[in-house]
Amino acid sequence: MEVKNHSQKKVHEIKTRVRYQETDQMGIVYYGNFFVYFEMGRTEYLRNLGLPYSELEKEHIYFPVTEARCRFRSPAHYDNVLIIQTWVSELKHATVEFSHKVIREDDSTLIAEGISKLACLNASRKPAPMPEKVRKLLQ
Repeated sequence: MEVKNHSQKKVHEIKTRVRYQETDQMGIVYYGNFFVYFEMGRTEYLRNLGLPYSELEKEHIYFPVTEARCRFRSPAHYDNVLIIQTWVSELKHATVEFSHKVIREDDSTLIAEGISKLACLNASRKPAPMPEKVRKLLQ
């Protein structure tokens, strides 16, 4: 895990190796798994900031995904090592958008890129302003 600064953005990186079960009959990573990779990146990004989901939920702060998109650029295969890059691309009153890139480690090929947008909910699971401590860490 590593955090880089690119143009004043905190970019967090994690690595994962493609497991056999993540591939389809053609031996290519099944498209739905990229949303799992995005979640892995987002979870570790927040953990690295000192905001693990488990701690947020103990404080009755919830961040469900309200939108997710992925654009596929090149296939990934079983046993490839993938680098998942994650950063905050938009921060609003009650929402946060993360951008993601998935890159094959051995040749730096861009595999996929996309976004996941999350809304802040309170203990009643209603939309709520993002707590200031969370906002400050995400800026």
